[in-house]
Amino acid sequence: MTETLSARPEWAGNDPAILREIAVETAELAAGRIVAKREELGDIRKFVTIKSSAVDPVTVVDTMAEDFIADRLEQLRPEDGIIGEEGSSRESISGVSWVIDPIDGTVNFLYGLPQYAVSIGAAINGEVVAGAVVNVPTGVVYSAARGEGASRRSGAEEIRLRVNTVTDPAQVLLATGFSYSSTRRAAQAELLTHILPEVRDIRRLGSAALDFCALAEGSVDAFYEHGLNCWDYAAGAVIAAEAGAVVKIPNLSTPGEVGELTFAAADKVAQSLGEIFERCGAQGPLTR
Repeated sequence: MTETLSARPEWAGNDPAILREIAVETAELAAGRIVAKREELGDIRKFVTIKSSAVDPVTVVDTMAEDFIADRLEQLRPEDGIIGEEGSSRESISGVSWVIDPIDGTVNFLYGLPQYAVSIGAAINGEVVAGAVVNVPTGVVYSAARGEGASRRSGAEEIRLRVNTVTDPAQVLLATGFSYSSTRRAAQAELLTHILPEVRDIRRLGSAALDFCALAEGSVDAFYEHGLNCWDYAAGAVIAAEAGAVVKIPNLSTPGEVGELTFAAADKVAQSLGEIFERCGAQGPLTR
């Protein structure tokens, strides 16, 4: 059954706290639909098509989830814009645009690895001010609004998030990710040979949105990746920033193929880690 909604008066306006509430509720509803659809379809690998390369998959569940999110946001806030990974697009009249990744970590989803998320960010005139990320397999909800802090909710327990207090780059646990482009992956691997000796270790979780959330909750100390698109980082970036991280992201209008750096780190180590990145040649873009 298709849900029929109308704009809610209490959800009018551009208050980041309101946008956060909408993002959380919509992301949780979408996550529930993803779980149900996966159970219905069984072997999800039978329902895959390819996007930018042979290792860049999209499933019917991705498109179903994005359609649900875009339709719901359009009904609730018809003057807002939409930017979706799977093609949903609408110009903003209100100044608010929603940046949607229906399943961030599709490869993990495909393989049944419990690390993929619905990510919904809200931007006002190009600046992300609120967001929600829901880890679909666990149901854990991360959210933030500008000036309101960031939180993690698991079941009935909700806690405020704060990044770690690490100060020495040599003690940094660093999350990263790799491109679907084989040539860019090769450049990323080469760059990593220079960065890895300078830090404690790396982790590759498979979802940029959840990497940002891991930084926010202190499960890692920093995150970087070249060539992300806005839907990969919009919600996660505001969550990490509101948890105290120093965050550097491209403009939302910059396509991932440009190869710009996305970087976020716990505040007490961000400057010294950034200096290492500068020495290693990591601050500039990595082209294909």
